[in-house]
Amino acid sequence: MSRKHRVWFPGAKYHITSRGNRRSSIFYDDYDREAYLQLLEEARRYFPFYLHTYCLMTNHIHLQIETIHHHPKDMMKMLNSRYAMYFNKRHHLVGHVFQGRYGAELIDSKDYLLDVSRYIHLNPVEANMVKSPSDYRWSSYAAYVSISNLVNPHITTTKILSHFPEPQKEHYRKFVEGSFTLSSSESAYLE
Repeated sequence: MSRKHRVWFPGAKYHITSRGNRRSSIFYDDYDREAYLQLLEEARRYFPFYLHTYCLMTNHIHLQIETIHHHPKDMMKMLNSRYAMYFNKRHHLVGHVFQGRYGAELIDSKDYLLDVSRYIHLNPVEANMVKSPSDYRWSSYAAYVSISNLVNPHITTTKILSHFPEPQKEHYRKFVEGSFTLSSSESAYLE
């Protein structure tokens, strides 16, 4: 039986996940996380895409991407296979690093785009790893809320922040951390 084909078109947005085999760790230390981000950039050079948000957890990853001209399967095949080779070689392991095929949920609305972004940034909080999403180093959250215009070379914040009124970063922070409610005028702005 063949696998179900995934919907793809130029400009499609996805919430992509990959979990460690048997829910095992895929990152043992910060060096592994840095290597993953470097390989992510290599994959992006071959198969350009926009990365809106990400979070590297201990045993899984979340990526919120927008395609340009390539199906995400091309990027994920390159990324996961190269990371698995790196990981096994560095840690003297053999076998699968990732559990099955990566997950890819099509993002089909502005509300879902924003909900996925919030979900990804709150993942370390929900896992009781940190108290605030800004305390977690291995996500894109700091680039969204830093008043110092912190630049994260891996992501583009423009599309998601464009859905919030000024000051965009402060409204996004409140949206993620649960204290932002839309007034009717702001709701109209987000449409």
